Amino acid sequence: MEKAHASQRDNAMPEVTFSTFILSLASSALYNLGEVPDPDTGQKQVSLPLARHTIDVLEMLRTKTEKGLDNQERSMLESLLYELRMKYVMHCGENGDQSAHNCGE
Repeated sequence: MEKAHASQRDNAMPEVTFSTFILSLASSALYNLGEVPDPDTGQKQVSLPLARHTIDVLEMLRTKTEKGLDNQERSMLESLLYELRMKYVMHCGENGDQSAHNCGE
């Protein structure tokens, strides 16, 4: 029984805070940008429409919560959005292919 409890502690999810929530969304965007591999297969895949959607969700959260964030949360969210947008633009511009269709619009 004690082994089961130790296993549950090892697999415990982090405390849900605004920061962990936006980091989770950013991780999802990075996955869909092909920046991180699938943990099960080790394969990287790109889905620009899903990446764009997640970036848009983060922007919506920034807009809706801007007056309620502390300085650290605001800075983290702005930095994440900047980095994700730059990576998104880089992926859209690869091979000279900047069409709206291929960039998730």
